[in-house]
Amino acid sequence: MANLTTKELSAIEDQLCVEQTLVKKYQLYAQSSADPQLKSKCEQIAAKHQSHFDRLISQLN
Repeated sequence: MANLTTKELSAIEDQLCVEQTLVKKYQLYAQSSADPQLKSKCEQIAAKHQSHFDRLISQLN
């Protein structure tokens, strides 16, 4: 991997925070939902954002 600039690292850090927030929100929505379809959809969305987070982290390692 090429060396990243400070600006690029800052952008990745910001995106990691966004993805982490989205994971937490959708997990909370899923836990709060009584509707099984809505609960399932929120869990899927949380998993998608967790995947985004994991891929970003892997780029830094």
